Amino acid sequence: MKLELHIKMNEALFLRNPESSELGKNILKHSVQLISKTGFEAFTFKKLAEDIGTTEAGIYRYFENKHKLLVYLTAWYWAWLEFQISFHTNNMNNPAEKLKRVIKLLATTVEDDENTSYINESLLYQIIIAEGSKAYLTKQVGEDNKQQFFKPYKDLCAVVGTIILACCPNYKYPKSLASTIIEMAHFQNFFMNNLPSLTDFGNNKEESEIIAFLNDLVFNSLEKN
Repeated sequence: MKLELHIKMNEALFLRNPESSELGKNILKHSVQLISKTGFEAFTFKKLAEDIGTTEAGIYRYFENKHKLLVYLTAWYWAWLEFQISFHTNNMNNPAEKLKRVIKLLATTVEDDENTSYINESLLYQIIIAEGSKAYLTKQVGEDNKQQFFKPYKDLCAVVGTIILACCPNYKYPKSLASTIIEMAHFQNFFMNNLPSLTDFGNNKEESEIIAFLNDLVFNSLEKN
């Protein structure tokens, strides 16, 4: 029997919980597919309604606007990723090996998780790389932050930061390094596939090179302390 993974979301992000109905789950499922296909700028609730076979009004009963929907999807992804890190490092005692496992998880293309039937994590991962920063690079970021929309991302950085401190208790910048690892893993992937001259591994497009680069950057920084 397959167990459905449930991630508790900030209720301020939605008007009605999308996980509470089939239409809501279809909104999440098809929004990931459509944003992946068209990009967030071209994505509209009208197109989403046509894709699902419902009305725009039906979608607006769940989400106030497409920005809230994007923040919901990015927050969901960060919470899901934190779960994956905890799951894959749970039985590891060596902090350095644990940090290497985290770097590998962050820099490796995500496969769809069968335990979440209405979210395609493989597509969502690509959205996070290309569109994720649009969730917080906005004029209303301060107000969104007050409502704790970015808490899942902060929680993920805290988990990675704790592992960094386990490797090097005297390191002064665990949160900064944690967020840098996460963002750099995504930016380097994007550059490798779209702007290869900004990387040193754009020709062969090997994720293993990104992993090696991040390991070199992180552990050289920690060894200095």
